[in-house]
Amino acid sequence: MAQESILVVEDEEVIARGIADALRFNGYRPEVVGDGEAAYEVSRSGRFDVIILDVMLPGLSGLDVLGRLRTEQVDTPVIIVTARGGEEQRVEGLELGADDYVTKPFSVRELVARVGAQLRRRSLDSGEVPDELKIDGLAIDFRRLECRRGEVHETLTRREADIFLYLWERRDRVVTRDELLLKVWLYPTANVETRTVDNHIVKLRQKVEADPSQPDLIRTVRGQGYKFGA
Repeated sequence: MAQESILVVEDEEVIARGIADALRFNGYRPEVVGDGEAAYEVSRSGRFDVIILDVMLPGLSGLDVLGRLRTEQVDTPVIIVTARGGEEQRVEGLELGADDYVTKPFSVRELVARVGAQLRRRSLDSGEVPDELKIDGLAIDFRRLECRRGEVHETLTRREADIFLYLWERRDRVVTRDELLLKVWLYPTANVETRTVDNHIVKLRQKVEADPSQPDLIRTVRGQGYKFGA
């Protein structure tokens, strides 16, 4: 039975207890905190496998916590919890580096399933993923989440590495934005703007392309999506 550690950041005690009980029933080890400052401090330890993060919190908001963690290169998968109708919060959270989201009121069963999906996604660290790719003067280390071109070294986020790998593995065809949302972000595309994908591609190009303004590796196919070009 799984023994992964899950951080539940929720200030409503009844909701937090319900989530923790469901996680425990499914074999996970939940830990609950109820405010943004505490969430930020414990999340930095890197000892959690997934973080369930409510947006509306006392002190720091969930989005503030997420932004700080991603700035510090903490790449623990984060599932944000937003209020119904909070589309701007969802989009902002995804652009800050959230891995998934659920909307209140939500099914605890669905939330636990989404936790499982994020843990499966981390199986990209299995032997099926190359340790390193070398393409046209670029070297990417998928274990250390680093890339280098000549003397220039960059740190990749887990999401950026996943996007690059997904496109490279499908370099014989065009990959649509909806496909990236579904297969890399791991959630249905309804109510999510594809500019989330575009923004991540822009940031990734700045790290991996010799000339980000004239990309050779990640090419835009107008009206369709992206294609790996090397």
